[in-house]
Formats: sequence, C-alpha cells, structure tokens
Amino acid sequence: MKKLVKNLSKHKKIRFLFSILMILFSSFLQVSVIQVFMNPCNLLTSGFTGVAILINKITELFGITFSTSLGILVLNIPAALLCFKGVSKRFVFLSCLQFTTTSFLLKALHFDPFFDDRMLNVLFGGFLYGMCSVLALKADGSTGGTDFIALYVSNKIHRSIWDFVFVFNCIMLLIFGWLFGWVHAGYSIVFQFISTQTISRFYHRYAQVSIEITTRYPESVGLAFTRSFKHGMSVVKAYGAFSKQEYYLCKTIVSSYEEREIIDCILTVDPNAIIHSSKINHFYGNFYLKPIE
Repeated sequence: MKKLVKNLSKHKKIRFLFSILMILFSSFLQVSVIQVFMNPCNLLTSGFTGVAILINKITELFGITFSTSLGILVLNIPAALLCFKGVSKRFVFLSCLQFTTTSFLLKALHFDPFFDDRMLNVLFGGFLYGMCSVLALKADGSTGGTDFIALYVSNKIHRSIWDFVFVFNCIMLLIFGWLFGWVHAGYSIVFQFISTQTISRFYHRYAQVSIEITTRYPESVGLAFTRSFKHGMSVVKAYGAFSKQEYYLCKTIVSSYEEREIIDCILTVDPNAIIHSSKINHFYGNFYLKPIE
C-alpha cells in the first residue's frame, strides 16, 4: 500500500506539472488569437478579457488610456478572491497563472494577421479562442473571470451554465455594438457563439462513463479505488472461457474527467488488468461529483 501511495503521489506531481504547461500554452494561444484573428476585425473577446478591452475602448473616447493588460488583472483578481472558498487553492493558482500570463504576454508579444477575410478570422478565431478555455479547464484551471464564476456556480448546481455565459457576453457585445458599430458586434456574437460551442463540445466535466475492470485481484483493486475515489464498485465473479481461470469483473460509474486517473490507479495495482470504458447517456441515482481541485 505504501508503494501505491508513493506512485499515486508521483502521478499527481506529474499531472500538476503538465497542468502548468497546458495553462501557459492556453495563455499563449489566447494572446495569439486576440492579435491574429480579433484585432484586425475589431472583434470583442469574451469574458473579463472582453470587458477589459471594452473599458479600454470606452475610456479612449474620453481621451483616457486604460491598459487592457491592467484591466485583466483588475477584473480577475476580485473574482479569484470571491470564489477562493468555493474552489480549491490549486484551481485558483492555475487560473491566476493563466490570466496573469495572458496579461503579460499581451504586452510582450506581437503577432501579424493570417487572413484578410473577416469570416475566416471569425471562424478560426472563435474555435481557437474556445480551445483556450478548454485547455485551461482540462488542466483544472480556467481563463479567469466568467470561467471562475461559471465553474463556481456549476460546482454548486452540478450542471453546465455555459449558455448563460454566452448570454452575458451577448449583452456586453450589444453595448459594444451600440457604441462602436453593429457590424463589429454582429461578427463578435458569431465569434463568441463558436467559442462557447467549442467549450461545450470538448469539455465534459459533467459527463459520466462506465468502467469495467477484469482482474484476478479484486481486493487490491477495490481497496485502491475506494481509497482514492468516492464512488462505489460492484465486483462479480467470472470465468475465462479461453484461460479456464476464475476472474472478477469490477464495475463502476464515474465522471469522465476522472477516467484517466482511475485507469492509472488500477494499472498501478494490477498491470495485467483489462479495462473497458464506455459513455453513459443516462444515469439515475446518487452520484458523487468531485469538487474542483
């Protein structure tokens, strides 16, 4: 068991390092999308980054310069403090790393546009901007701002609220259109719709999967699983038609984002285990959803 704990601890450190790399790449991708696809078409970004850009544009009307980079920090830091008790320190740290890096890179880097066509910028930019959030979310962090709030609320009610985030961004874009032109606002709404749908398509925190493990060591597998994850497991005795040996089928239903970690845990205990997973369309009954960590 000590070896198992040591191996799991090692895996957590590796995953945390990988999460940091994903967060940094998310920031780099976000900055490149803003400069390559959005700025040439005068599009407005989503979330608090979009609010920071909008504030910058409004203050310029009055001859005042309010840095977008500074605005990102000013808007996101209070949100991080507000949600600090509702989510873990790890999540807050990774999210703060993301928007802080984005703020810095907006000042430090410069990218030239790829396309002259506005629709191509909207399509490619919308998809890639959505992937910025997906990368951060899959790393158990976020891009800050509305992501903080969306995940905080989702963690409380156990359902996605990205559609409500889209509505918030549409309201912001309507203000943008009223002040700076409806054509730019219209394209920005299409851009944000693509971005939001990309997040909904590739981020499945609230989806569930069924995992079936074929093993000869059900006690070790069950003990390792229940020690690390707050889910039940059914163990059924079976017989191998080819090997003529007795086996055990261990079945459980878990959140899709836990799948990889569970598989690593099982293979640490029984490297010869056969593991099968499948998506669950409907599930009824009590189900534990791990808080954001």
